[in-house]
Amino acid sequence: MIRVFLVDDHTVVRQGLRLILEDATDMTVVGEAATAQEALHRVPAAQPDVILLDIHLPDQSGVAIARDLHRLVPTTRILILTVSDRHDDVFEALQAGARGYILKSASADEVIAAIRQVMSGGVVLPPDVAARLVEDLTQETTAGSPTQEPLTAREREVLRYLAGGLSNKEIAHQLGISENTVKSHVRHILAKLNVRSRVEAATYAVRMGLVPERESSPRFRDTVT
Repeated sequence: MIRVFLVDDHTVVRQGLRLILEDATDMTVVGEAATAQEALHRVPAAQPDVILLDIHLPDQSGVAIARDLHRLVPTTRILILTVSDRHDDVFEALQAGARGYILKSASADEVIAAIRQVMSGGVVLPPDVAARLVEDLTQETTAGSPTQEPLTAREREVLRYLAGGLSNKEIAHQLGISENTVKSHVRHILAKLNVRSRVEAATYAVRMGLVPERESSPRFRDTVT
């Protein structure tokens, strides 16, 4: 059972989310908070698996509270749920420790799928936000420049699945190798591409044609792991 904690200053939003999650047989709401301070006080005791966090709170920004919550409960996945699609907000949220970013215009099924995806180790991004991430990475001149060392055939396989939205465990299953071996390949990929995260590796791979769009999983349109 996935334990979910709701942080939003609008009561009607929390009530709506609770109703949505009650329909999912594998989820339960273990707590709510309307402010950042309430969240900091209540989350550690609730020990949720996933926090659904609004980025705009009355007493502190969602990005700041995401950073604080990530320190308090480092194993808990934080999923930003907001009306803001500003790419600056997305970058800051991911840097603060959020594992996903979903808009409040998303359907109930999309919210449930996003929670399951971050719980399985993925990173969730709306399609338009993912596109802007690719564009921003394209414009960078220092970060994201590959080294001279080429990727091996196996590393390209891992990168293709990574760009398709699969977690380490899922990649290991697809390739018939151990999860630790996948982690090792991912570390080598990040080093060779000179990127700092799986998100950057996946978007860089698509941008540079290392992973043709036709070979990528459809989930890349919504998620990047």
